[in-house]
Amino acid sequence: MLFVHNNFPGQFVHVAQAFANRPGVRVFAVGGPTAKAPAKTVVAAYRAPKDPPKAGHPLTERFNADVIRGELAAAAMQRLQREAGCDPALVVGHTGWGETLFARDLFPNARHVAFCEFFYNATGSDVGFDPEFPDAGLKTALRIRAKNAGMLTALSSADRGLTPTEWQKVQHPQFLQERISVIHDGVDAQAASPDPGARFAVPDSTLVVGPGDEVVTFVNRQLEPYRGYHVFMRALPEILRRRPRAQVLIVGGNGVSYGRKAPQGKSWRTIFLDEVRDRLDMSRVHFLGQVPRADFVTLLQVSSCHVYLTYPFVLSWSLLEAMAAGCLIVGSDTPPVREVIDDGVEGRLVDFFDVAGLSELVVDTLARRADFGAMRAAARARVLANYDLRSVCLPRQMAFYDRLLSTDPDQGLATASTPVS
Repeated sequence: MLFVHNNFPGQFVHVAQAFANRPGVRVFAVGGPTAKAPAKTVVAAYRAPKDPPKAGHPLTERFNADVIRGELAAAAMQRLQREAGCDPALVVGHTGWGETLFARDLFPNARHVAFCEFFYNATGSDVGFDPEFPDAGLKTALRIRAKNAGMLTALSSADRGLTPTEWQKVQHPQFLQERISVIHDGVDAQAASPDPGARFAVPDSTLVVGPGDEVVTFVNRQLEPYRGYHVFMRALPEILRRRPRAQVLIVGGNGVSYGRKAPQGKSWRTIFLDEVRDRLDMSRVHFLGQVPRADFVTLLQVSSCHVYLTYPFVLSWSLLEAMAAGCLIVGSDTPPVREVIDDGVEGRLVDFFDVAGLSELVVDTLARRADFGAMRAAARARVLANYDLRSVCLPRQMAFYDRLLSTDPDQGLATASTPVS
């Protein structure tokens, strides 16, 4: 088996290990300079040049970068062929960086699966969603269409596509959707599970909170508009005014994972904190940065109200982990969230842009948090039924790959999707 991912193992961490643990199976991987080498896996890394050749037209810059990475990844694959005898029956690759562009040419007899994380659209998705950050009209539309060139090329040579959610699937053109199956990566619902005895010690503070305290949690990889950080911060003054005992724990870095960079060398964290700072009791607002895994789970276990907001974009693993931990979710009423939460059943949803509505919903949730035991249980039950790594998602992924290896790629895979329930 050969896995291709810029930041290997990435989404392939559990599948690659499951194959590596099978007798008689050899696992290889190709990735960028941050790629890691798990046990029983031979990894070849490549490094893009600091000054790559320039594209001939501004709209081809993304495809130019994809081709450069694709060529470098192909050279790494050749090294694996020559030095380690890599001759895979299956090639699984992320399409986002161009690294699988030439995999079919090197391994024409293998079955090829494209991991389809996100297909860009100029309308109906993340672009243009937030009026606070308007796009540039036709100029943006042209850029977005050109941005998909590498993914389309990679998909054209793949036998099958795989994507984590139904919403991510329908972002792709209709003619490609029948080639894409839906199976989520999965979250460890045993590690992220409720613990009434949990205690979280806030760093650089004497504060220790538990499930009986009023704790509002907000978790992102980076604190940025794509994940609603600006909306959350604008809601905080009213939440803290009306809930004088509430403590707010915010996890996330100061960089940007998605969308545009903050202006003038600032960070989105600072910009939106400064906007409301004079109306906040900062002794009750705790910015934790990016926390270790164990601390993250404990944070979820002590949460009274977990706020998760997102543009129409890739759903965060952290939401499903929060649900698995039995968090009381207040989420944005956007399509990716609606796929996993029915309003009033597994959580409470609010319009992404409704700052006053978000404040009201969080305040009400904190005031009546003892009344929502059934909602917390329903959130965990939904994850266990559809998104648990060990019992649901990994078995489905392995069955998907085994079926592909044993059958005609055009037969029997269109229904290999995670049911929406």
